[in-house]
Amino acid sequence: MTQSETHPTASFPDEEAVSGRLNALRAGVLGANDGIVSVAALLVGVVAATDNASIILTTAVAGIAAGALSMGVGEYVSVSSQRDAEQAQLERERAWHDHRPEWELEQLTRLHMETGMSEATARQAAIEQTAHDPLAAHARAHLGIDPEELVNPWHAAFASLGAFTLGGIFPLLTAVLAPHDLKAPLTFAVVIVALAISGTVSARLGHAPRLRAIVRNVIGGSLAMVITYGIGSFFGVHV
Repeated sequence: MTQSETHPTASFPDEEAVSGRLNALRAGVLGANDGIVSVAALLVGVVAATDNASIILTTAVAGIAAGALSMGVGEYVSVSSQRDAEQAQLERERAWHDHRPEWELEQLTRLHMETGMSEATARQAAIEQTAHDPLAAHARAHLGIDPEELVNPWHAAFASLGAFTLGGIFPLLTAVLAPHDLKAPLTFAVVIVALAISGTVSARLGHAPRLRAIVRNVIGGSLAMVITYGIGSFFGVHV
């Protein structure tokens, strides 16, 4: 018998990394999208209002710094709250296993039966899992939590901060270096390409339809830039 027959996932290594990829998708690709769209929308609004290179550069740098730090802090706070909630749930499960093990065994049996197992099979599975690691078995079946893989707030924070900064660099360079008459159209063009790339990457990481992700990114980013360009044009003329 071959290794792939003994271990079905051995032939499909990508399937073992789905969770990690989805986490990278959320903290990384979405952070890059925010950087691209937020900085570009901010800059096309400023470019529509002024041709002062110093103002444009200052706005770009301040926008990237503020956005990246906001994303990083926001991810840290959000994921820390999620981790705290997961740990609190695990502590409650641990206490329940200490005080009512029979009840927890029955609950785990019912959870297995809800997946399609017969009562005999579900009970035997619950008994074997409880004998091995009752907290982990119940956490996965009841809470959807793997005690060995709790979310890491620092990883999410740095991934989001770095991705936002990287995404914001593209519109920054375009808006600062391009001739004034071409700043807005070139920024639009660069951002559309960048959003198409990030949409492709996100679809590939999540094994999702590529065209849908690209269209969603491009339409959303373009709409944001059109609105802020209109606002910048209005204030540039009337202020």
